[in-house]
Amino acid sequence: MAVKITHDSADRRFEIHVDSELAGYSEYIESDGARTFHHTVTLPQFRGRGLAAALTEYALDDTSTQGLRVVPTCWFVRDFIAAAGDRYSHLMEP
Repeated sequence: MAVKITHDSADRRFEIHVDSELAGYSEYIESDGARTFHHTVTLPQFRGRGLAAALTEYALDDTSTQGLRVVPTCWFVRDFIAAAGDRYSHLMEP
């Protein structure tokens, strides 16, 4: 199983592919120095493999590298950040 994560900046989303097939995505809106992650999806046939967590980790790391803050309106992203302890606390809006 080959997993690849990409950032589609034109569509404002991160995508995860398994063997070249789209397995999930995380959509965001970018404004005022922040990315608001509002929707994360794992397609049904790919659920239960930890793909959403890998995708979210990649998206948050990219957001950090870009010097942007995070507004996690998506429940999955919000819960992922909470479970990560202090790792992503510097990205959160004050």
